[in-house]
Amino acid sequence: MANVWLARVALPSGPAWGALVDDRIEMVASDAGTNGGFFASLLQLPRPARVLAERRRGAQSLKAADVLSSPFGGLAPHLLPPLDLQEVWAAGVTYERSRAARMEETKGAEDFYDKVYTAERPELFFKGSASRVSGHNGPIRIRRDAAWNVPEPEIALLVSAHGEIAGYTVGNDVSSRDIEGQNPLYLPQAKIYRESCALGPVVWLTDEETAPVFDIAIAIQRRGSTTWEGKISTSSMRRSFADLADWLGRDNVFPSGAYLLTGTGLVPEPGFSLAAGDRVVITVPRIGTLSNVVVQGG
Repeated sequence: MANVWLARVALPSGPAWGALVDDRIEMVASDAGTNGGFFASLLQLPRPARVLAERRRGAQSLKAADVLSSPFGGLAPHLLPPLDLQEVWAAGVTYERSRAARMEETKGAEDFYDKVYTAERPELFFKGSASRVSGHNGPIRIRRDAAWNVPEPEIALLVSAHGEIAGYTVGNDVSSRDIEGQNPLYLPQAKIYRESCALGPVVWLTDEETAPVFDIAIAIQRRGSTTWEGKISTSSMRRSFADLADWLGRDNVFPSGAYLLTGTGLVPEPGFSLAAGDRVVITVPRIGTLSNVVVQGG
């Protein structure tokens, strides 16, 4: 069984990939000369976790705590979102709480969300390209033309070019609930815009045959105190990871692999909205903590 925790790191020489080993990040590959596609090339191989586990690591090594704490976009080595050429997709209404929340916000179209929760076919939608994705300690954005913005803490599946689940990371599917609530056809505007998605801090590559059960915890911090928090287990999901990945790959190809956000069961109550300056902290044991600061405008 192979397990590798892989990080994408911004170095003075450019982005590079490293394996998290104990308290160090041991570099395994640079994106220089690969057209930014080392990870994409890895996902074209069967069992990428095993390939990386057997790969000789380079001489360069970084202290993990320093990289994890470095500001996003600064000069010091810091984490980037763990993707290069991958698209990011998402599944909706996979938890009972999500179904209830969507029915609350969408007056006159409640049946759409009720039906998709129990239907054979899941709700799947395109979330964004790599250029719209933020990483650990990076910004997440709320729209200027929305008044009700929420985080959506989720497990993101890493799907290889062969359609296999190759790993997992933490995801935040930031959403404008009032825009989506006005009309389900506004979903792309509520979901797809710059920095509306965050992934990280690392991706756990594994060839385990049995899908893990994850515990997800979120805390939203505002002016030094926690203004909202919650916990849930992926055992509460209506659908399995394998089922969602199977539907994503139907009549579709992902030559560079893809990420698939698997839906959320942690939805703040009506009336709560993210504000600029909030910090959203999502923790998943075995993967780590994804922390982002909310921005608006600019």
